[in-house]
Amino acid sequence: MRNNVKTKKVFMYLFLILSSIAFFFPFYFLIVSITNPSVDITRGRLLPGGHVVENFRTMIEGTNIIQAIGNSAIVAVGQTFLSIFLSSLAGYGFEIHPSKGKEMVYNIILLSMMIPFAALMVPLFRLFGTISSFAPAIGIDTLFGVVLPYASTAFLVFFFRQNTKMFPRELLEAGRMDGLSEIGLFTRIYIPTMKTTYAAAGIVTFMNAWNNFMWPLVILQSPSNYTVPLVISAMGSGYTIDYGAVMIAIFITTIPTAIIFFLLQKHFVQGMIGSIK
Repeated sequence: MRNNVKTKKVFMYLFLILSSIAFFFPFYFLIVSITNPSVDITRGRLLPGGHVVENFRTMIEGTNIIQAIGNSAIVAVGQTFLSIFLSSLAGYGFEIHPSKGKEMVYNIILLSMMIPFAALMVPLFRLFGTISSFAPAIGIDTLFGVVLPYASTAFLVFFFRQNTKMFPRELLEAGRMDGLSEIGLFTRIYIPTMKTTYAAAGIVTFMNAWNNFMWPLVILQSPSNYTVPLVISAMGSGYTIDYGAVMIAIFITTIPTAIIFFLLQKHFVQGMIGSIK
């Protein structure tokens, strides 16, 4: 019996080790590639080299990656705060103040999740083309135009409503007895209590905004407004590709999302399982 248990543990640990290697290898190859010239990367060299400075210089001189990082930061931060605020407000309203009319609207919102974004790109582009005619600051080729379609998403509304089901209603009753308005209840009781849910939603929204490629590709036309995914895509679509510069650009642009995730991963797990503190 003990031998069977030991054998199972050996196979389990062996499986975990092999799985860890498989998941870590792409990141290892990325780290190694930023130190090697393009020719060694295409050959699949797995040992570090000494071309980090050259690759970094090529990336800086050949692209507007610094400006693109700034654009992506503006888009990601703006979209994160706007989306989680509006979506949490909607989720709070649907759950705390339900009605037949609201349930119908909520079901329509959920049905919109079944529509692929590719089917919405042409209507959205025509809509923003019309907006550009009277409000060019929020139309085509603007960072605000990248953020606006994601100001509130069906998934986040659903996510916040599901987590609000576990929200203690006694806190709201106590707040009403203290004379708080509905806005006060939301800002002073609901938001602090649901901080883990906000953290989880913020991580998901920030990562999606930072890595968004399709909609910025459609609406942004000026290279000065390009976000990071567009710049990296342009680096990899030339006649001759410097893979060392591409790899170091990818590495630099993964740092913000990695930092945010590792700093908030505890809140992320609690928020995804519906914990409230």
